[in-house]
Amino acid sequence: MGFGFATRVVEEGSARFLAPEIGDVSAAHIDHLLSRAPVFYNPRMKLNRDVAVLALQVYQRRLGRRLVVCEPMCGTGVRGIRLAREVEGVERIVMGDLNPLAARLASYNVEFNALSDRVVVRNLDVNLLLALHSGPGRRFDYIDLDPFGSPVYYLDSAVRALRSGGLLAVTATDMAPLCGVHPRACLRKYGGSPLHSEYCHEVALRLLIGALASIAARHEKAVEIAFSHSTDHYVRAYAVLEHGSQGASRSLEEMGYILHCPRCLNRRTAHRIRDVGDGACDECGGPMAVAGPLWLGPLSEASFCEEMIEEAERRGLRRGRLMRLLRLIRSEAGYPPTFFDVDKVAELLGLPSLPTDGLIRVLRRGGYRASRTHFHPRGVKTDAPVGAVKEALRELWSEQQEGGRR
Repeated sequence: MGFGFATRVVEEGSARFLAPEIGDVSAAHIDHLLSRAPVFYNPRMKLNRDVAVLALQVYQRRLGRRLVVCEPMCGTGVRGIRLAREVEGVERIVMGDLNPLAARLASYNVEFNALSDRVVVRNLDVNLLLALHSGPGRRFDYIDLDPFGSPVYYLDSAVRALRSGGLLAVTATDMAPLCGVHPRACLRKYGGSPLHSEYCHEVALRLLIGALASIAARHEKAVEIAFSHSTDHYVRAYAVLEHGSQGASRSLEEMGYILHCPRCLNRRTAHRIRDVGDGACDECGGPMAVAGPLWLGPLSEASFCEEMIEEAERRGLRRGRLMRLLRLIRSEAGYPPTFFDVDKVAELLGLPSLPTDGLIRVLRRGGYRASRTHFHPRGVKTDAPVGAVKEALRELWSEQQEGGRR
């Protein structure tokens, strides 16, 4: 079948499909190649799609009934095809794309995978497709927003097209605004100020969830985050939305601000703007940078993470990057916002690089909770204040010095 552009056969998960031929995807100019492709397909987002399969399966089992799913920006259709083939209990999937070439290619791939009885492809704008399903009896159980860039232009439509208790998955790839390179763009899009710091990716995820929670509250819907992660060049959240004004108000109570001192690395949170105070650091007196308003609540539910791990193991995925990600997120679930970069704190103290696990051990010995984080390979999540973290690093350095003299 001719599409007017070169294609190649790709296999991912249980799906076998046609995708545009774009050349060497490992090249440094991959983003340029992807943006110029006649139909969008990003092979580097396979992990994203792997996680989506597990998350939707766990959600379906919890719900205990068949699901109606929507992927309104389908590209080649690989995500929807994988969800249809790999997730038990998916009754029907509606895929869409404004690009007529993408809709045509996705339709072919759906037929090629023998899914025409359960998957339909529409050549429609995202917001129009979702608006057509915003009325009672037409809404979806699961909507997957995975745009190239920011998802904020589609969040209102997605919230309205999701059933009460439904699961909304949202990806943001515009990390420059979210991480503080373009703060004005972040404020315009997400309604909050970013923070250019060692934990900027966590702040980016919290800004994304904060924007979703604010939009959902306008429709009297509460937001509960089942799972979220920061990987490579994007952040992603899976949120359960429940209708109810009281729940929506409680979700907004999870909004607030993160204050960060670049001089001494102290940080604190404030749920109300008046609690920000004069912005002076209570450790060193220096000026603190302020991020927000953003989401200060949990980023993942520990039991949901555990069920995703069990599902991955049932599928034989006991090793590899996916399982490492899931286990790290499970271990850090329930910790307060932000983390400490071991090298950053050590540099401030004039100490050499020290082992991450060593700092965790010393903090736990001191009565604090501590864990590695998926946000940064040298990051430590803890409930310890900055002074205790510094003292723990000094103690660890002394232990190493003593051990070296023996």
